[in-house]
Amino acid sequence: MPDRSAGAETLPAPRPVTPTTVLASELVTLCERLADAGVDGDILEAARRSRDLATGLDEYVATCTSPESPALAGLTRRTQGTDWDTGDHAVPLEQEMLSGHVEGRFLEFLVHMTGARRILELGMFTGYSALAMAQAAGPEARVVASEIDADVAAFAQESFAEAGVADRIDVLVGPADDTLRELAGHAERGGIAPFDLVFIDADKAGYARYLDRLLESSLLAPHAVIAVDNTLMQGQPYRDGTPATENGRAIADFNAAVAADDRVEQVLVPIRDGVTLIRRVETRAS
Repeated sequence: MPDRSAGAETLPAPRPVTPTTVLASELVTLCERLADAGVDGDILEAARRSRDLATGLDEYVATCTSPESPALAGLTRRTQGTDWDTGDHAVPLEQEMLSGHVEGRFLEFLVHMTGARRILELGMFTGYSALAMAQAAGPEARVVASEIDADVAAFAQESFAEAGVADRIDVLVGPADDTLRELAGHAERGGIAPFDLVFIDADKAGYARYLDRLLESSLLAPHAVIAVDNTLMQGQPYRDGTPATENGRAIADFNAAVAADDRVEQVLVPIRDGVTLIRRVETRAS
């Protein structure tokens, strides 16, 4: 999988893939069209104020967030500098699949707040979130990360080795369904300890199935937290009408199912493309 030299070529900017970046892009275009149409005065100024609110948000949030570690910054550069259109991959890949700085810090905070030492990730991509959580959890931690694409898994493992945390991260190559089935079997036999934190970022159509399997298995510690990525899916689930893509429809269905599930309580955090935090409802004796 070739890396492109940043010095030899200007890397393409990430395309808008979150509600805020999609909104910002739409408002930039709207302001240009209004100006081209000769609209001025209060209407154009109102549009420009709205544009500036949207375009400045992500950069300001990143500026006010603790910087990423050198290892994570290096992984970001490697991911953004790789041509993901080349090669024969198990699924379509693009640099925008990277969790990134702010979401990485958010996951690190979850690790610190929950005291998680056993962590499961479904859908690793180039390993940004796995590396962030492994660094936060410390040398006694164990992260199990599932990735369907063998080449991408190898790419991630190179970064783990360079960061000195390869001994904390077990990479399982294959579909998330197979990973969960294998881990659940080990858990039933007492072969592995349950997980304190689970991060789901695999195929969106499988989200509901993965959540059910986690809740119905012995894989979760009593106070485990499940974090599910992309639950705003570019704003598609809450736009008027039917979501535009298969992923958008899958996320809309997943969100509705979670909201109606009396086994859990949840909060959807509007960070990047949306992260939903889920935990089992505690049963108390009456």
